Amino acid sequence: MQDNATEVTAAGIARLAGVGRAAVSNWRRRHADFPKPVGGTETSPSFALAEVEDWLRGQGKLAEVPLRERVWQQLAGHPEGPVTALTHAGCVLLLIHDRPTDWLEMSAGSDERLAALLPAALDQVLTPRFGTGRDRTVPTPISPRLLPSVPLLRGAAELAAAQGARQTYEFLLGRHLDANPRQYTLTPPQLAELMAELAGPARTVLDPACGTGTLLRAADAHPGQELYGQDSAPELAALTGLRLALSTTAAVRIAAGDTLRADAFPELRADAVLCHPPFNERNWGHDELAYDTRWEYGFPARTESELAWVQHALARLRDGGTAVLLMPPAAASRRSGRRIRAGLLRRGALRAVVALPAGAAPPYNLPLHLWVLRRPEKAPAQPEVLLADAGQFAGEGRGGPDWRAVREAVLDAWRDFDRAGHLTERPGLARSLPVIELLDDDVDLAPARHLPPPTAADGAEQLTDVRERLGETLRLAADLTPPPAGTAPAAPRWPLTTVGELARGGALTMRTGTNGGHARVPVLTDLDVLAGTAPSGTLPESDEEPVLTEAGDVVLPVLGGDSVARVVDDATAGAALGRHLVLLRPDAAALDPWFLAGFLRGTANNRQASSYASTATRLDVRRLQLPRLPLEAQRRYGARFRALDEFERALRHAGRLGEQLVRGMYDGLTDGTVAPD
Repeated sequence: MQDNATEVTAAGIARLAGVGRAAVSNWRRRHADFPKPVGGTETSPSFALAEVEDWLRGQGKLAEVPLRERVWQQLAGHPEGPVTALTHAGCVLLLIHDRPTDWLEMSAGSDERLAALLPAALDQVLTPRFGTGRDRTVPTPISPRLLPSVPLLRGAAELAAAQGARQTYEFLLGRHLDANPRQYTLTPPQLAELMAELAGPARTVLDPACGTGTLLRAADAHPGQELYGQDSAPELAALTGLRLALSTTAAVRIAAGDTLRADAFPELRADAVLCHPPFNERNWGHDELAYDTRWEYGFPARTESELAWVQHALARLRDGGTAVLLMPPAAASRRSGRRIRAGLLRRGALRAVVALPAGAAPPYNLPLHLWVLRRPEKAPAQPEVLLADAGQFAGEGRGGPDWRAVREAVLDAWRDFDRAGHLTERPGLARSLPVIELLDDDVDLAPARHLPPPTAADGAEQLTDVRERLGETLRLAADLTPPPAGTAPAAPRWPLTTVGELARGGALTMRTGTNGGHARVPVLTDLDVLAGTAPSGTLPESDEEPVLTEAGDVVLPVLGGDSVARVVDDATAGAALGRHLVLLRPDAAALDPWFLAGFLRGTANNRQASSYASTATRLDVRRLQLPRLPLEAQRRYGARFRALDEFERALRHAGRLGEQLVRGMYDGLTDGTVAPD
């Protein structure tokens, strides 16, 4: 075995074999020939991936493992870490994308020969995109560092042959980001699309804090387009450069470095700047940048790093160019930034402030703002600024906002304002204000403080409607209240089976949620299942075939420890299955879906089928148990479980309507739209 061979943990072995961690522990105890640990710790050992695959193959347990999973395990267990592995894989996928015959010729020989030939071939595709020099964003890997990656590279090439080089890289990068959520601050794709649409068509686009490149990928493609990005983390800049090179025909210029202290593009004058800057940074360069020429609107205080990013964006725009930045709400009202905000307003640089619903982007508990700025060509005579609040489109529970409604409302208001320079009041949603009205001692730009409330008639009518719906729902909940529970003469001792046994016997089929798909349909997420709401998610675009739900399917979340099972109804059918969900499709001649879902919700059942980590609980669906009963008996239980589900839905709906009514009454009484008597 190589000293630097790819390693895999017990959890990775379980995913490779499609079993729970307990099964891996049993194999280690029962099989003397099970591979020995080569690293890790006593409580969390790691194993050589090649040895594990050989053992699983010999035991007949590797035959059905998807190629995607095997490639991911090779990447996750790479001896130099997943970022190095992703970089090597991205370089080779770019070679396969540009020069597929070169790869086929080189890969025909031994691993050593492939590692020796790759650097020269990779340099021919990397240099045109990322330039020359040792300090370029994506340097050419050398042969000794490539050799441990060769098994991964062959697997990635095989995956690319099946689904394409770009889709393969998106899959691997997406899995890496999902596995390390605390290391990266991601911009949701729906928000990135909204920001790009606000900026409008652009030939040159800059993201000075590009992260994983989501904003640059959202920019509308144009012939001759140029994409510029910079990130302080060299490894992330390399991954983003490869991602963009694989996903667009535009010229890509990605640099590594601290944008505010060491701007990589000081001469650039872009058509558009899109930026999701880091928030609340104190060490942004306040002391050493006091006399920087970018501070046209005032020198930002140490606590106003976001206003430094705003002025950097304006400095890199051509005259008339547009910048859209995601900002914390405090930046609109902090006293330490009022002088700069006043300067932006007076010169017509700040064109709009849009309050997003809470949950639109991390941190999800705050209603973040979008600032739309335009580098002034000349000072306007009587400038106005658009203030909009999309908070009314917040989603229920943790499912995120209604992005379609947010997009339509915000873009409609912005386009009307941008065309006319003025927007007639849209109560509760948007209005434009003369700049002079905002230039007081606070220069407070928070939209909620300036927008008119909904008209009194509308508010009263809405509250009356909510009250009537709540009354109807409460009456329905009363009618659906379960009858008194009768005591069984003795607890039945049913013969039990497991979901895994039923799947092997053909009584049901199991499917797991995917990480992407080409179908443009709503996605049923784990949050939707937990909250009992309609499908609210989206899937990243890829050639992967999504799992589409059908009426009668039973869907369970595998993370979190909640005892939940949802039977898919006609309204939900057709939605794609999201990540962290397992779908069970019972054979109607053998299993009643409501019987299946009801018994899978048992607390003791879930406890015995769950495994626990230090911060999470994972459900092994195959270990869930249910009794062996004839179909007629199943249907009696199923009818009772279905009635409980209807009661639960009514209670949940009544709770949401009650909260809406209480909130509306408080708002109406305090803003004068509802009389106290």
